[in-house]
Amino acid sequence: MKTYLTPVKEIDKKWFVVDAESKVLGRLASEIAIRLRGKHKPTYSTFMDNGDFVVVVNADKVRLTGKKMDDKVYYHHSGYMGGMKSMTAKELLEKKPEELLRKAVKGMLPKNTLGRAQLKKLKVYAGEEHPHEAQQPEKLEL
Repeated sequence: MKTYLTPVKEIDKKWFVVDAESKVLGRLASEIAIRLRGKHKPTYSTFMDNGDFVVVVNADKVRLTGKKMDDKVYYHHSGYMGGMKSMTAKELLEKKPEELLRKAVKGMLPKNTLGRAQLKKLKVYAGEEHPHEAQQPEKLEL
């Protein structure tokens, strides 16, 4: 018996809206990563992008458990000598609340071209409003 592969033209990509208010960051990010990869579909394939689009609203109201708000540190480097920058989760949530969730989901996706393509299907917004009403997204309870 041959393995069925869905042709690219027949992949059905839906749009979902997730409300992140009072949701735990890691648990929310793992569910979003599953939706972006398409692992919830019977047509899942490891090397094809057959996941859905996910719009996250209220990203500024996401919560972290324990002391992670003060202890969890995000690093990046400018590329210059001594250019290591660090920011705690609390500072990141205040400055760029969308980036906190995006980094959590990015860490759960493959580190290759496919993973970068899947991350582009994630749309994160700090408030209630989002410009994707034309796509008629379905509300997704996680």
